[in-house]
Amino acid sequence: MDRPLPQRHDDRTGRPKSAHATRIRLFRNPVLERLTLTPFPLFLSVWLVVLTILLAVALRHEGAAATAGLALAGFVVWPFFEYAAHRYVFHWRPRSQAGRKLVFLLHGNHHDDPADPLRSLMPVHVSLLLGLAIGTPLILGLRGAGAALFLGFASGYVLYDAVHWACHQRPMRGPLAARLKRHHLRHHYAGREANFAITAIFLDRIFGSGLTRTR
Repeated sequence: MDRPLPQRHDDRTGRPKSAHATRIRLFRNPVLERLTLTPFPLFLSVWLVVLTILLAVALRHEGAAATAGLALAGFVVWPFFEYAAHRYVFHWRPRSQAGRKLVFLLHGNHHDDPADPLRSLMPVHVSLLLGLAIGTPLILGLRGAGAALFLGFASGYVLYDAVHWACHQRPMRGPLAARLKRHHLRHHYAGREANFAITAIFLDRIFGSGLTRTR
């Protein structure tokens, strides 16, 4: 792991211009390092295009009613995937040094610097590759039905990453938004081995991983 990148400031406002003050450098190669940074507009625009294509394919083969039902089914599956990935993959504790480096690259760096505005989202190229790995078998095997299922699943992912980004980068006012933010920030600042759910926070209660006042 390299030293944090230097901070540059805008001459007029004195605010940081391009580099996050505490950013952890993950790669010495500048191209690889840049690929770890994801602006929210890029994430949103890319995934809106993907969702639009999936919707068009599903509607062409299944019709509106079937597409809606299948998409809902895929959307319901997502929170369980989200919870399991966060708890058992992102917080995996490998014994090998290589494994520990991999976990740090995937998620540990986010815990070390949770305020980094360009590392609150999964890099787009990574999420697209994972999407291809999950969506391609569904679409090849089930055609329009697979596209509709994956549309719902991918919509759940987009919601998850948008909420996660907002938890770290936006005030999130309102009862539900504030509750989501409080739940996730307690994961960061009160106990990282609890509160694994980001969107469906009731799952932590169901699976016994909610952060209580005594934990």
